Order: sequence, then structure tokens, then C-alpha cells
Amino acid sequence: MNTKTYEPKDIEQKWYQTWEKANYFCPSGNGDPYCIVIPPPNVTGTLHMGHGFQQSIMDALIRYHRMRGFNTLWQVGLDHAGIATQIVVEQKLKVEGQDRHELGREKFVEKIWEWKKYSGDTISKQERRLGVSADWSRERFTMDPGLAKAVQQVFIQLYTEGLIYRGKKLVNWDPVLNTAISDLEVVSEDRNGSLWYIRYPIVDSDESLIVATTRPETMLGDVAIAVNPTDERYQHLIGKKAKLPLADRVISIVADDYVDKEFGTGCVKITPAHDFNDYALGLRHNLPQINIFTKDAKINENAPKAYQGLDRFEAREQIIADLTALGLLIKTEKHTLKIPICERSGAIIEPYLTDQWFLNAKALAGPAINAVKEQKIKFYPSNWSKTYFLWLENIEDWCISRQLWWGHRIPAWYDDKGHVYVGNNEAEVREKYKLNTANLKQDEDVLDTWFSSALWPFSTLGWPEQTLELKTFYPTNVLVTGFDIIFFWVARMVMMGLKFIGDVPFKNVYITGLIRDSHGHKMSKSKGNILDPVDLIDGISLEKLIAKRTTYLMKPQLAKEIEKKTRAEFPEGIAAYGADALRFTFCALASTSRDINFDVARLEGYRNFCTKLWNATRYVLMQLDNFNYADQDIEFSLADKWIQSEMQKTLQIISSEFANYRFDLIAQAIYDFTWHQFCDWYLELSKPCLTSPASSNAQKQGARITLITILEALLRVIHPFMPFITEELWQEVTKYLPSKDKTIMLTKYPEYSEAKISQNASDEIEWLKKVIIAIRNIRGEMHISPAKLLPILLSKGTAADKTRVAEHAQYLKTLAKLDKIDWVIKDNIPLAATAIIDELELHIPLADLIDLKAEATRLNKEIAKLTVEIDRAQVKLTNQSYLTKAPAAVVAKEQARLKECQINLDKLKAQLAKLERH
Repeated sequence: MNTKTYEPKDIEQKWYQTWEKANYFCPSGNGDPYCIVIPPPNVTGTLHMGHGFQQSIMDALIRYHRMRGFNTLWQVGLDHAGIATQIVVEQKLKVEGQDRHELGREKFVEKIWEWKKYSGDTISKQERRLGVSADWSRERFTMDPGLAKAVQQVFIQLYTEGLIYRGKKLVNWDPVLNTAISDLEVVSEDRNGSLWYIRYPIVDSDESLIVATTRPETMLGDVAIAVNPTDERYQHLIGKKAKLPLADRVISIVADDYVDKEFGTGCVKITPAHDFNDYALGLRHNLPQINIFTKDAKINENAPKAYQGLDRFEAREQIIADLTALGLLIKTEKHTLKIPICERSGAIIEPYLTDQWFLNAKALAGPAINAVKEQKIKFYPSNWSKTYFLWLENIEDWCISRQLWWGHRIPAWYDDKGHVYVGNNEAEVREKYKLNTANLKQDEDVLDTWFSSALWPFSTLGWPEQTLELKTFYPTNVLVTGFDIIFFWVARMVMMGLKFIGDVPFKNVYITGLIRDSHGHKMSKSKGNILDPVDLIDGISLEKLIAKRTTYLMKPQLAKEIEKKTRAEFPEGIAAYGADALRFTFCALASTSRDINFDVARLEGYRNFCTKLWNATRYVLMQLDNFNYADQDIEFSLADKWIQSEMQKTLQIISSEFANYRFDLIAQAIYDFTWHQFCDWYLELSKPCLTSPASSNAQKQGARITLITILEALLRVIHPFMPFITEELWQEVTKYLPSKDKTIMLTKYPEYSEAKISQNASDEIEWLKKVIIAIRNIRGEMHISPAKLLPILLSKGTAADKTRVAEHAQYLKTLAKLDKIDWVIKDNIPLAATAIIDELELHIPLADLIDLKAEATRLNKEIAKLTVEIDRAQVKLTNQSYLTKAPAAVVAKEQARLKECQINLDKLKAQLAKLERH
């Protein structure tokens, strides 16, 4: 290797360009199909950490299966993200002094397409920088002509079957964006508010009902007061009428189980047009629906004239004042309530009665439920299936229309009388319905983004055409996604796949946690804590990071606070860690946790791991002067057999955990084997053989063969997670091997073989490690130089210990830096530092070597540690519940451990007493 230092920038883009140019990412056409469709990133700007996290996992899966001989397709693409993208472009235009209404629909949509190109190009560059090995020739966009055709065909078929209809219903309404929005775009915030108690007089009676409300402005749309049918206080009023304060109307008094007798006064005002619960209650009682708001959340003509034109919160103040003047406001209490906020605009959401398009989702839910119950689809972790069932079993009709300009325009046309005609285009509609002279106008609305996303697994593979890709790769193998969109996306894909293809869209669903910042906060532009994965790969200056975090904010006033936070968190900007370190960090974080805190310090640790692998490879290659792989005069040492065995154990873990989607456990197994077993131990264990004149050529060949073959296999093991560094090193390593492959990407992934496990080698090396670690610990605690050769005295021990000392003397002398190893009887042991390995005692004479006071301190620490352990074991072993419930073997093991600790404690106390006598 010519390069001494690991520099990611020198290798990563070089290798990516090589792979892409050679078409290594495309399906091979051989082997069983393995396909993943990417959750398409929104063209709202750039990738965020959640994308980087999930794409690292998906790429590991694709590379792993490609190396195992599968015909792999990673289907990538982008989502048009209707509302989110429209807002981004509107914000951009606002900064430039423009407005979409001034531009008009056509020119505004042109601006969005321009933005899409910029954003889409940026995202694909980011994905390439991350190492995504996707078939770029098949990249798709949800508004591509082919996908748009699929959307139209699905809409028309569902409409024809009566599953899509237009109706007036209550929806989440954003009065700033003037559109219906999905539940996913609504966040609840706890805010301090009030509970107002208002008197409603009973018609033809001196009685009245007191109603508590947090939204007095909506009382202008009240149509009833509801009480619980079992509430004795109000039995005599059920069926009577009440006067609606401030309005010249009377309203009904109805009984419904929905009402909580214990909350407030036990009376609830019912406003079906402005509350989801009231809407449902109103349907049960056939109550009228009175909408009192405009689309901008101002009071409309259905309310008394005195309030018309007022903003909803201005109307609230006026109503409170008027009720107070009339003596109808009984009291006001402070009250904390959850306020629905649009995540996109920051506006308070208004439940709003409006004409929209709906899909009868209940008709599609049954087969989707059965698919998971019958295990045609499996969730990992399995508990997420409960979330899936909960939503589908209580599913409501889906509002699929949005009052936006960006998206799939609804393929419906209206004549002057309001009759609706659905078809692929106006010409088809005119011909089909004989409307040659009628004045037709297309519906202004677009479809909810999730509608086209629900078709993603099959529309990207060519449907409605029966393509080879659709036949080969559908159903796909696994969907990797977050728990927050199980019902918005996962369930809908299952419903649509079963409906239009007749099969599930994927066999497994791997649910990841959500990436949060190091403090556990959600990453968002408004919080100013977002990170761009590429900035962690290539590094970024502080000033550029601040600019990135404060550009196009929905609330520009937050910029100063965000800048302050950023300067405190990254005073020197962000260093370049490389794609491999970032990918491995993501995989190591992929536990079963719901929330995953991302800390840059962890990333730095895995950057060091890359350096460790780089340096280990340099060391191995330096041992291969005059090496000839074809030389078959080989003798494998104990250490050689041990590392070969440890590799098999690691492969067994990796194979098992890939099947369980436990990438954190895979990463841990790889890290432990590479850093601890291979680098820390085997490289050291190989040195005596390679450097000793007493070693035969066959023994040296065995060590070199083991070094190079284990390293080469290790690079293949790591490749799915760290593709760039492994390719660079593999190209160097295979110069010494008879490999015919051009790239590590297409080599065979190492397979677990039980036959290669040597329990004897494992037992011997584990004993050796214990002894060496014990000696090294004494050195460290006594501040003895690591280079100083030490004599060691051994006492007690078993016959096996004596045999092992004799057989492994060379390892002990080299790795523990010993000049003499002698066995002594107990009475002839001078003042020494002592360590105990089971029955074997290790003594390092201390004369003229150490600080006696420091050794006494060390022994006291060990004695204290053992005392705590003995106390814990004694408490456990005197607990009758434990003794009764625990398996006999477990209790016996605990008793044996207690006895061992007590023996060791006595030995340490004796050693301390000896020290104190001197």
C-alpha cells in the first residue's frame, strides 16, 4: 500500500464512479430475485438524517444479498410531496419578492418543476455520496408519466367501483395554506388556555344548562347540547330545547354515551361542523351541520352579523365580552389543552366542513389485515403489527383531495350544473358521456401525496403494463421505514397492492426508530438541529452550517437562536468523517428502540475503527514479503486455528441477525471481531511465529496464509456496511491471492461453517488471554513500563495449567513481556503483586520494582470489589423466592461462584497482610 494514512475523500468518490460506470448496481439476471423499493425522499430540498439512516440499512441489505448471489434490484426514486414542496417553493418565491397567485397556476407549477430538478439532483448526489448501490437507470418520480398513468387508472377504477366518491365531511383544515391536510401533518402542542362556563337558558323554563368549552367562538355553530343518558341531573331536560346565546336560534338537548359526566358540568355543546367528536355525535342524532368559518378561519354569513368577518380569535374575545355583558359567562378557569398545529405552516388547524374526494378504505382494509394475520407480511420488530391492526380495524374513509396546485390533478370534470365526469382526459370524458358541446371544467384539486405513494411498489416496476420487472421483483422482499408512517404509507401500500396486483407489496416490514439529536429532540428545520449526512461525510465550516440551518425558515425570527445553538454545538464546524464511518454508525444505532439519539462522538469512534482496519491491513501486507499463496507447506498454529474459529462464530451471528434485521448486533459482532480478536489479539499472537528463528517455514506460511485469508474474508464481511474502504483494501489484499473477481461487490459473502470451529483452540487462547490480561493489569496498576521484562512466579494451579504454561511459554513471554517463568511453592513466594486465574496464582516479585503503598491500594480495591460481590451473592442465596423459582443449575452456579469469590478474597487478604509486614 502506497498510502499510509486513511483519507476517505481519496477513495470514496473514485470507487463509486467505478462501480456505477461498470453497471455493478443493476440486477445480474441470475439467482433468486431480491428487491427493495426505497421510501422515496421528498423533493423539498435535501436528504435528512432519517434518510441516511434507512438508506444505509437498505444498502447493507442489498449489498449482502448481491454478494450471496441474489438477483438484486434496489428501486430508487423521489416523491413530489405535494404540500411540503409547494410550501418550500412559496417560501423561496417570497424571499425573491414573488407570489404564486401573481404567477398563476401554470407558471407556479413550472417553478416547482425547476425546484424539483435542483432538489432531485441534490438528493441523488447525496445518495451516491452515501454509497447507495441502486439501479439508477430505473430511478422514478411520483409524477413521471408512467406513474401518473398508474395513479389515474387506480383513481378511475376505484371511482367506477363506487369506492371513491365526493362528499361534504369534516377534515383537518389549514386556514393559512387553505387546504385539507393529513393527520401526519398535524402535531399536538400543549398550551395554556381557558375553560369558559356559559349559561344556556332552557326554552319555556326558568332552568338553564351550564356548558364548559375551550372554544367559545364555535358556539355560533352549536346545534345541540349533549348530556350522558345516565346523568340523573339532566334526565328531565332530554328532548327539550335550549336558547343559543348571542344567536336567534334554539338548539336540541340530546343524550349520548360520549359525554363524560365527570368533566366540567357534564354538559357538552355540540358543533358538528367544527369538531370531529361532535361531527360523529351529530350523525348519530341526525343533527344539522352549520359551518361558521370561511376557508381563512373568519366568521362567515351563517353567524350573527355582529361577528361576520372577524378572525376566529377576534371573535372569541368579542363573544366573551358579550356573554359577560349579558350575565351568561358564569366563570373562567385556567386549562391546559392540546392544540392541533400544522407542521408545515405553523397554523392552528380548524376542523372544517367542506366538499372533498374520499376513498372508502374500509372496503380495502379486510384483506390487508388478513395478510399480516396470515403472516404473508411479517413485521420486525413484531410488536409494530399491533399499530398496523389498530389503525386498519378502526379505519375511516380517506380524504384524498388537497386544495393545492402541485400534485396529481384529480381526473374529474364538471359541467355547468355541477355534474361530475371522471376519465383520463377531457376528450375521453366528452366522448364517453356524449358531452361534445357542454362547458366542462376540470377539478382544481390534486390528490393527497400518499395516494400515489401507496402505488409505489408496483407503479415503479411498470404497472399498469405487465413488465418483466413487475413479474420478477413483485412482491418485493422488505420495506425499511419508520413507525410514524405505518398507517399513512405501509397499510395503504398493502391495501393497494392486494387490490390491483392481487398480492402483498413486500414480505417483510422492518420498522426503524426515529433519528433524534444527541439530546433526544426531534430533528427539524424550525428547531435548528438538522444535520445533512453529506456534511458529516465531507465536513462543513461553521458559517456554512449556520447558513444551511437558517435559510428558508418558516419563522425567520428563529434564525438568531438557531445560530447561537449551532455555534455552541459545533464551534469549529463539523469534521470530515467519511461515508463508511457514517454508514457503520447508522447500522450500529439500529436497535429496536423507538427513538435513536445521534451523537457525533459515536461517529468519531467509528472513524477510528476505519483507521484501525486501514492500519491492520498495512501491517498484514508488510508481513508478506516473498509470500507465495501457492506454497502448500503449511502448519497452522494454535493462534491460527483460534482466529479461524472466531471468524466462524462471527459469521454465525451475522447470518442469524441479518435474518432478524438486528443491524446493531451485526455491527457489534463485526467491531468486536475486527478490533479485539483480530487486531488486538491475533496480530500480536502471530508475531512470535513470524519473528522467531525457531519457527519453521511451514509455521510462518501458516501464519501468513491465516493473516491474508482472514483479512480478505473480513473485508468481505464488512463490505455491505463500509463499501469504500473495504474495496480499496481488498484490491490491495487480493494482489497476494488467486482472486479473479474485479470488485469486492461481486465476490461471495463468507459463509458460516461449523466444521471450522475449534473449541480446543478457543479454550486455550481464552486461558492465555486471561493470564496476559492479568499481568498487563498489574503493570498498569503498579505503573510498570510496558517494555520492561518481568519475571513471574506461578503457584498452585491445576495440571492443565502447568501443561498450558509449558506449551504457551513463547506466547506468554512475547505478549506479556516476561523474561522468566518459574513455578514455586507457596512458602517460597517473596513480596509480590498477585493475580488469580481460577486456581492459578500469578506473582510478580516487587523488590526494587514498585511502590508498596500503591500495591496496597490496589489490593484494597480488589478486596472491596470482591466483598461487594460476595454480599450480593449471599443476599441472593438467602432469598427463598430466588431459591424456589431459579433453575437448580443456576443456583448451583451461583453457589460455586460465591465459594470461588470467598477463596480469592482470603488469598488477597493474605497478600495484603504480607505486604503490610514489609
